[in-house]
Amino acid sequence: MSIAAVVPVWNGRHLLERLIASLERQTRPASEIVVIDNGSTDGAPELARQHGARVIAMGRNAGFAAAANRGIRESRAEWIAVLNNDVELAPDYFATLAGADAWFATGKILSADSLGQIDGSFDAVCRGGTAWRVGAGRPDGEYFLKSRRIASAPWTAALFRSELFDRVGLLDERFESYLEDVDFGMRCAAQGIDGVYDSTAVAWHRGSATLGRWHKETVRRIARNQIFLLARHYPTGVCARWFWPIFCAHLLWGGVATRHGAGIAWLQGMAQGVRGFSGMRSSCASIDARILGKLARSGERTIREVQASTGYDAYWRLYFLLTAGGA
Repeated sequence: MSIAAVVPVWNGRHLLERLIASLERQTRPASEIVVIDNGSTDGAPELARQHGARVIAMGRNAGFAAAANRGIRESRAEWIAVLNNDVELAPDYFATLAGADAWFATGKILSADSLGQIDGSFDAVCRGGTAWRVGAGRPDGEYFLKSRRIASAPWTAALFRSELFDRVGLLDERFESYLEDVDFGMRCAAQGIDGVYDSTAVAWHRGSATLGRWHKETVRRIARNQIFLLARHYPTGVCARWFWPIFCAHLLWGGVATRHGAGIAWLQGMAQGVRGFSGMRSSCASIDARILGKLARSGERTIREVQASTGYDAYWRLYFLLTAGGA
């Protein structure tokens, strides 16, 4: 069973060095490492070549989605591992996930900077169209010891059967970076395809190492892409029925962005999302309303369960308060 490791890179040579070292320690090694360079200037591509990786130059910073897609197209393995350059993998990460009876699989991703803290596990979507990387910033605990079926895997460190991309397609490059993986998960859900979160596969992530969690460009793209998720996946009738959760989810997220000094970037992203709404909507069919309803109900149950057991973020506390407890 062959595995190709696809790594989009934009600078971060020191981070890439740690990732490649962890790839070289895998008990089931990748048959090839494909580094997609988005115009690095710090020697990251040269480092990759020194370790035997195949480097493909994009010639510019085309975004994570475009780079990941190029790597997937160039790979011929049975499993394709898409990895951020700022992750490190436990030695059995590939061996564990490649044994999954699923279309895609991800593991427990811990914070590399905060011992014993979850960076992410899988993604859950609420009726409002915003998503939570379940467990982000919370202490590792009982909930994350249980493996489970999931609808959406973060593309931080995930494995995919190569045939999946023939069925679902690649990432939507209009997202550039951020939430493109949630969009992919929602497209999988529309076709009844799910994956696995395996708690015994462990990785460590230095989250938002490239720009920073509240960098204005990060906030602008997230705000825009949240609108794109609605355009791509929410039928008109569902948008009308869930108007209040949608309004609350986006306004509250704008409040959080403003509190972190990125309110203008949020407004810019919202405006770009609104301008691109019709083009996004006309390019694809929305999810069946029943499937979307099931996905959102499951997502909100998961968010509430984990938030209730680990302490509510102000965002989710207010969201559930304003939407009368959720779906």
